[in-house]
Amino acid sequence: MRSRNWRQHLHSQLSKAQKEAVMHKDGPMMVLAGPGSGKTLVITKRIQYLISHYQIPPQRILVITFTRAAANEMKERAEKMLKEKCGITACTYHSFCVKMLRFYGKMAGISPDFTIISGPDEADIIDIIKSELNFQKLKNMPSASVFASMLSTCINKRLTLEELLKEQKYWRFRQNERKLLLLREETKKYKEEHNLFNYDDILLKFDQMLTDYSNIARRIEDTYRYIMVDEYQDTNTVQFQLVSLLAGKYKNLCVVGDDDQSIYKFRGANIRNILDFEHEFPDAKVIKLEQNYRSTGNILNAANSVIANNRGRKEKSLWTENGEGELIRLRQFDTAFDEADFIGEDIKSAVRQGGSYNDSAVLYRTNAQSRLLEEKFIAMNIPYKIVGGVNFYARREIKDLLAYLKTIDNGRDDVAVRRIINVPKRGIGLTTINRIQESA
Repeated sequence: MRSRNWRQHLHSQLSKAQKEAVMHKDGPMMVLAGPGSGKTLVITKRIQYLISHYQIPPQRILVITFTRAAANEMKERAEKMLKEKCGITACTYHSFCVKMLRFYGKMAGISPDFTIISGPDEADIIDIIKSELNFQKLKNMPSASVFASMLSTCINKRLTLEELLKEQKYWRFRQNERKLLLLREETKKYKEEHNLFNYDDILLKFDQMLTDYSNIARRIEDTYRYIMVDEYQDTNTVQFQLVSLLAGKYKNLCVVGDDDQSIYKFRGANIRNILDFEHEFPDAKVIKLEQNYRSTGNILNAANSVIANNRGRKEKSLWTENGEGELIRLRQFDTAFDEADFIGEDIKSAVRQGGSYNDSAVLYRTNAQSRLLEEKFIAMNIPYKIVGGVNFYARREIKDLLAYLKTIDNGRDDVAVRRIINVPKRGIGLTTINRIQESA
């Protein structure tokens, strides 16, 4: 599309701030995008603008998101705008790192046919090692799942296990520090011998590959010269370092996020990544998307009043042209039972006044909160549907099937073999399994 037509198109569709972000070409940029401010539109429009206006080859563009669904949506929307298939890479951090490790792994001494294991698989390995070291009955030893979480925290926060044990949360484990260090080393050794990577290992291995092998780093930097990162406020320390390394040569890094929406500290997210972006990239352009297209004025005024109390944040204030809208109702309850009863009665009242059950949605913080609501809805004959529920890959039968496939793919994956050796039941006892493992 010609430059003049492009500019007319942008003026008709985008706000001034959105246009500025879309038309930015070279150098680092941070887009502070409040909820409902059109950040996905900005990312996809910028992809389109880089390709159509600046003639950037699609293969030079990398878009990193936090979910596969978001990555697919951005690629589909960009292709719809371009009216053709394009070769941009849109993926999650982990899928990108896996792709690079499998492609360049041999050059860095990494076997590319590694198996990816989940958190429960890692806990199973730790249980095996604890049994071999006779650590199972020791006092003040973390469970396998807790220790797996500790190892993950060490990687994501760039801490040593010794440093982590100094935190008050783990002080009771400090008397077993030497044993925990041995358990960590044996767990690491076990995974290396069986060619197993967990999700944290994938990030760490790719980080090490970029740091230790400059020839590989240069090839990847030259391939992906324009990098965009979505939900930047939820990145951890390792992910920040990965992005910095990838953008080290050309500096064409665009991050999009909102520090006020950072809620994943418990998963290792580091809010300093977005707060200190200008310190890491002093010449970065900063653009604020403050116009909200989704909510009404009363909702935004309430949100701004609450968020203004946050400490250590980028100053911004959401506004809208959608009008004031209905007033917000606030109810406080002494018990969760009272809350569920009110929600059920409120939905029933809306339906009696001519509404539909499809007009109502109930949002809750944790999955455990759904039980009382479900019981109340059943008692009140309110039809409902839970969105999400049990994760498909967390179901026992699915994990068993995947374990069979992992065993076929990687004969050294003992964790997968132990899972399915008695599925279906074959009368093989633990003693026999241990003897087979010792023999192997």
